[in-house]
Amino acid sequence: MIASLVYLMCAVTSVLCASLLWFKFRRNRIPLLFWSGICFAGFACSNVLLFVDLVLLPASVNLLFFRTLPTLIGLGSLIWGLVWESA
Repeated sequence: MIASLVYLMCAVTSVLCASLLWFKFRRNRIPLLFWSGICFAGFACSNVLLFVDLVLLPASVNLLFFRTLPTLIGLGSLIWGLVWESA
């Protein structure tokens, strides 16, 4: 019960962070906000998949690869943005 609440709170927090970063990017056009928004969108997808995997689906189903992929894409985009914008 508590674990599912924590998973949902993490997902909501990631969605909130991603949306705030996107809105700030649309206003200021700072590229680092764009890459950070993509990163947190990946975190949000990963957290939603974590909730679905561990709470909603039976234990015989394992979505580890599909949970890890959005995180990897999000972090990769943030690293790409950091390197690209510093050049």
